[in-house]
Amino acid sequence: MSNNIIDTDSEDEIPPGWEERVTFEGRVFYASHDQQNTQWKHPVTGKEKYVRGELPYGWERVIQDDGTIVYVDHINKKTCFTDPRLAFAEPLKTSPKDFRQKFDGNSSALQILNGRDLTGKYAIITGASDGIGYETAKSLAFHGATIIMACRNTEKAEKCKSNILKDRPKATIEILHLDLASLRSVKQFAEEYKRRAWPLHMLILNAGVFGLPYVVTENDLEMTFQVNHLSHFYLTKLLYDLLVSSAPSRVVVLSSESHRFPKIHMVEDVTEDSLSLPKDKYSDMNAYNISKLCNNLFSLHLNKLLAGKKVTSNSLHPGSCISTNLQRNWWLYRVVFFIVRPFTKSKQQGAATTVYCATHPDVEEIGGMYFNNCCPCQPSKESMDEQLAEKLWTVSETILQDRLARLTSI
Repeated sequence: MSNNIIDTDSEDEIPPGWEERVTFEGRVFYASHDQQNTQWKHPVTGKEKYVRGELPYGWERVIQDDGTIVYVDHINKKTCFTDPRLAFAEPLKTSPKDFRQKFDGNSSALQILNGRDLTGKYAIITGASDGIGYETAKSLAFHGATIIMACRNTEKAEKCKSNILKDRPKATIEILHLDLASLRSVKQFAEEYKRRAWPLHMLILNAGVFGLPYVVTENDLEMTFQVNHLSHFYLTKLLYDLLVSSAPSRVVVLSSESHRFPKIHMVEDVTEDSLSLPKDKYSDMNAYNISKLCNNLFSLHLNKLLAGKKVTSNSLHPGSCISTNLQRNWWLYRVVFFIVRPFTKSKQQGAATTVYCATHPDVEEIGGMYFNNCCPCQPSKESMDEQLAEKLWTVSETILQDRLARLTSI
């Protein structure tokens, strides 16, 4: 090794006499004090890097009278000349799909958000009063986002809000009632949200049910199908224009690896009876699997409709058998979840992929994908079938319009 290169295990280490700096636009450059010149490429690796996004929470960029840029850390009351985002500098990408995995199944939601400031961002999270939804709400609130907890049980949501505010008194959290088993409630939620004139940067469709006995909603639909898919479909349609006007914004749909198991393979298989199962064809696991395939296909087609509008949609698998309240409906599921609990993710880890898809710069221009462990992965071939996705959208629209017509006729 030459004498002017420091002996280190890190290939990104800057040699003596060099300094790493950032332009106002976020491009990293390197200044040589010995040679009195600058260059874009790392003096050792030859890589070009950049930083993007906002400064970390509590930091401010200040331009002094002489034009010097300094960075003020208001939390720790310190000032420096180094952009704190340099700690998160990334190699320059040649394509949005030039993806490098930085997190995995052991990462937590708060680790994903390290150094991020989401002040000014508004996020709707359905089912935010429990489990992964609560951890998602807490993590985003801790980093400055305005959280709208969309919950059926508002009393429980108030307790969750209080818990978050104990740790972050300055967190901004609103609670709006939303019962996904009622299309009327979905409409009322969307109308109330719009009435308050809030923007919408993150629509996180987290709520879901699992392991139910056969139950029909007030809209005459099988409960799992309506709660897990159709009501989220309706909610997104009602908020579609707001997502576009608030762009850049993102839709995040929580799916599951269970999406791989339904016997829906062709366009002809997508009918109302194959989605909202009748009683004689019902099994709780099959209904859940179907709803999760619907989540993937819905996200895929939604992303296609949003192309060019700076709004993306992705679906994800948060983790298997995470100990939430999802398994509450049958004692056997509760036993199974209890047994496997030591081997599964925590709820904070379960929220990581949601938070990653909703906020991370790496996913800013990526849509129509399926994520697992904070990384794009291959879903079932049915989940990538655009014709199947379009058919699901059409059938869902037909079912929705039929049920809404029944409401107006009452």
